[in-house]
Formats: sequence, structure tokens, C-alpha cells
Amino acid sequence: MAKFGGSQLFLCVLALVAATAAADLPGFVERIGMTFQTEGSTFLFNGFNAHWLMGDAASPHSNGSKVTALFEEAAAAGLTVCRTWAFYDGFSNDSLQVTPGVYHEQVFKGLDFVISEARKNGLRVILSLVNNYNDYGGRAQYVDWARRAGLVVPSVDDFYTHDTIKGYFKKHIEYILNRMNTFTKMAYKNDPSIMAWELINEPHCESDPSGKIFTAWVQEMATFLKTIDNNHLLGVGLEGFYGSSTPDKVKLNNPNAVQIGVDFIKVHKVIEIDYATVHAYPDFWLKGQSEDKKTEFVKQWLWNHWKDSVEMLRKPLMLGGFGKTKKDPGYSEHIRNDFYSTVYDSIYRISKNGHKTFTGGLMWQLFVEGMESQDDGFEIILSQDANATALILNQSKRMGELAGSGTCTCTCTCTVA
Repeated sequence: MAKFGGSQLFLCVLALVAATAAADLPGFVERIGMTFQTEGSTFLFNGFNAHWLMGDAASPHSNGSKVTALFEEAAAAGLTVCRTWAFYDGFSNDSLQVTPGVYHEQVFKGLDFVISEARKNGLRVILSLVNNYNDYGGRAQYVDWARRAGLVVPSVDDFYTHDTIKGYFKKHIEYILNRMNTFTKMAYKNDPSIMAWELINEPHCESDPSGKIFTAWVQEMATFLKTIDNNHLLGVGLEGFYGSSTPDKVKLNNPNAVQIGVDFIKVHKVIEIDYATVHAYPDFWLKGQSEDKKTEFVKQWLWNHWKDSVEMLRKPLMLGGFGKTKKDPGYSEHIRNDFYSTVYDSIYRISKNGHKTFTGGLMWQLFVEGMESQDDGFEIILSQDANATALILNQSKRMGELAGSGTCTCTCTCTVA
């Protein structure tokens, strides 16, 4: 194994400490006012995405060693939350859901293992339930299932309105939440190592720019989910694009004033949704612009969404995904490190001065050694990247110290100096 932060011993000691502390996770993470808390203490985090975990754990060519290694390295870097997929829809042998309500048990056991290993290492997981995109099946697969059943479904956006397709997704929600983990012997809906459910990854509904169709879907699905599981937090999975309820914010804040049929304000006003989410990918949204402009955009993007979360929504905010791609022209490790520093400093500063209402951020994404064939340009391997590891470890330390500096249960309007 490559040296971690200059010392294998350092990794081993930190991993041992993390494993010892993880013997018994505390209670569920709850929303109290505009903060996250667990057992009366403020819960702040530094975290990461790793969409590949279930598939790797379920692979007949894997014994789960990459999943275990990832969580050990993440825990050693102080990371405490991992966002990953609880979906893979389609007819492939690698799929979780083969047809509506029919699942590959071996793949499900892979997800069981992921949750179990997270728990062993003191991490919590956020599980996303379907993809907006065609990767891993997504909305398009649900529409295809309906068409194969002889139904007339003109558009992929009918995922949000067609009763049969909505029924398919409700079955998926119900099956996932009631799943009995074969490793922990605990139903998912009763497991505090699951921090939150996320309805959909980065949703779009471009056929309805008003956002009304998508908001109605969120209301229906959130209400349904909460009737099964009221233990866990529930988020939507938005990137943060503003919509028709705040046209001034569309013009001022959305990259190129784009509207994609979702509405950050309207959707997060759904009572059953516990927190707001935003993502930050300026390399995709601001192609061809300078790094200075991308940096300034991200700082303003995060601050605006935090301000709206506490003033208009009265809910905590989470950065659900951010990253810097090696595939962007002009990329360098130095530019990436500066970007991470900007994001981390923004989260910490806003959280510190805003009564801990900015709960944390999840970088996209972590790999371990031997995954080169799956590179997406954003990946970081902690054991091979001392600079990234130092940035991540420092942010983990800062957020942990901030969480322990006193509990705020205020319902005031927070301001950042």
C-alpha cells in the first residue's frame, strides 16, 4: 500500500481509532430547526461521493476489498458521510432492479455490505434512489419498462406524471426501505448508519420550465416515503437551479440563466423534505470561462443558496456534490487544490458564522488503487494524493471542531459577516 500522508503507520493508527469509535453508532441524524443533530449534539460533516460501491461489492470478481479499503482510508481522513447509489435499473446481470419490483439478490447483498462496512468504519451513508440520467438505467429505464408493458409514454419526463411509472418507483422505495440487511440483520428503515434518503440524482424536467410537475412529484414521493420511514432525513438531490417562483434569481444566479424544470425554492418548501441540496460543477456550467470567474461563481452560488435556505426555507443546506475534472482544458493539480480550498473555506466560514446551518459538503469522488479503468476525471485516490488528502483532512478537522463548539437550536435569521 502506498504511504498515506507520508506514513503507513499514521493511516493504520487513524483507521484503528475510527474503527473503535464506530463500534456503536449514535442515534439517527435529525433536523432540529435549521441544523442537523444527533443525540442532542450538532452534526456537521465532511464527506464524499462514491457511486461505484454497490456494483464493486456485488461483483463476482471482488470480495469487497475496494469498498473496505475506501472506507478505511476515508475514515482516516476524517470523512464521516458517503453518498452513493441505491439504484441500478435495467436488464443487465449487474443491475439491482431487473424489472419493476424484481431484484438481483447478489447485487442487493452488495449494497448490504456497503452499509455494513460504512458502519464498521464510523461513516454514515446517503442513498440516492434513482438517476435523472441514463447511466445506471435512470428515468429512461422506468419509461422503457412501461413501454414494454404496452403503455403509451411519449417522453422520459412522463416519469414524473404517469401513474404506472410512479407506481414502479413507489415499489422501489418500499422495497429498499423495508430491505433486511443480510449483514447487520437490520431493516434499512431502522438503520441509523443510513443518514438520509435522496429521491433522485440531479433531476431535470425540461418539458415543464415552471417546475410545477417536478414539485408535485416530489410532494407525492416524499409523502409516500415518510409513511414508511420517518426515522431518516429526506432530501431531493437538486443541483440548485432556481425556477419560476423566483425569476430574478434565475437571471442573476443560474448559469446562463438556464431553467431545467426544477425550482430550488418551490421544491424545498415541501414539508416532508428535511434539507436543501446544491451541487457545484463550474467546469460543466461555465465552459470556456476563466478559473477566477469559476471561483467567484462558486463562492456566490454557495452563499446565495445558504442565504435562501435559512431565510426562505428555514432548513439546513448541504453541498451534495462538487469537483474539478482533469478533462477540463488547462487543468492542473494546483488549480484543483485551489478550487477545493475555495469550496471548503466557504462551507466552513458560512457554517461558523451562520449557526451551523451549512451542514457540510460531499466531494465527487473517491476511488482506491486499481480503479484506473473507471476514471471519470474527478476521482481522487487518497493513498496516492498527499495534497488532496491534506486538504480533506484539514476540512474534516475544522468541521469536527466546529460541531463540538456548542449546539445552536435557534430559529433566528442567520447572517454571515
